[in-house]
Amino acid sequence: MTPTPPTLLVLDADPPPRLGRLTGRARIVHTDAGRLAERLPGADVLLVWDFTSHAVREAWPGDGPRPRWVHTASAGVDHLMCPELAASDTVVTNARGIFDQPIAEYVAALVLAAAKDLPRTLEYQRERTWRHRETRRVAGTRACVVGSGPIGRAIARTLKALGVTTALVGRVSRTGVHGPDDLDRLISRADWVIAAAPLTDRTYRMFDTHRFGVMQPSAFFVNVGRGGLVDEEALARALTRRWIAGAALDVFAAEPLPGDSPLWELPGLVVSPHMSGDTVGWRDELGVQFVELYERWAAGRSLLNVVDKTCGYVPGH
Repeated sequence: MTPTPPTLLVLDADPPPRLGRLTGRARIVHTDAGRLAERLPGADVLLVWDFTSHAVREAWPGDGPRPRWVHTASAGVDHLMCPELAASDTVVTNARGIFDQPIAEYVAALVLAAAKDLPRTLEYQRERTWRHRETRRVAGTRACVVGSGPIGRAIARTLKALGVTTALVGRVSRTGVHGPDDLDRLISRADWVIAAAPLTDRTYRMFDTHRFGVMQPSAFFVNVGRGGLVDEEALARALTRRWIAGAALDVFAAEPLPGDSPLWELPGLVVSPHMSGDTVGWRDELGVQFVELYERWAAGRSLLNVVDKTCGYVPGH
């Protein structure tokens, strides 16, 4: 008698994942957020394809069994973690490795655009205005990258290739990485401050009035981590009062950013719609990564990208 294949529950987003390689090897059930809670008890594995949804965090508490393994198609796991999931035996994995270099390239583009004043160049072109200016040299400047995981390290490598002296700040001090106690000192000297940390209780709104006040008036701030890392009202004051020269946000406390948000019109702020890691073919890469993880899981081999649920990220970086 042929054994029943494991049930794979997919929290869908459009377009859905390509899971053809799992045909006959998994019973694939698709669900939306509204039916997730009722379908969780019957699932062996949960693929959180809709990584913008908080449905897992809301649906996980409850009666009945729960999946033995949850994979999220994102680097961050704050959207799905809840006390019940953290305390369970369920293994959580993430999409570590997919977004590292694309996000690093995006940060480098923002740094170059800010240094070379490209937004105003495009604005003057639309106005048919010929206005010569001098711009900043990037080589020889300093950057502080907050977040020492794969994304932060990729950002540091890419900026170093541009001649930027880069310091990494992580949760603990170790070779090549500064600890939190060094953060204020490093950002006070940095031309570029980049937030790429996971969102945890420790990092929530770590960039506040104090931190923006410590930065140089010529500093440029970038957030490609999570919106919750930044006190957005404090950033608005810092830009309006010219405490810092400019900023770029790719992530926000509320997404999509509401049309009536004052952030849209802040002087010196670049707003992008959570796209820094999304390059052509990224969804296919996420699908391939999950299928390879599923094959390891089905074969009884240890999973990669296992998240420490108490910390909120994959340890060892």
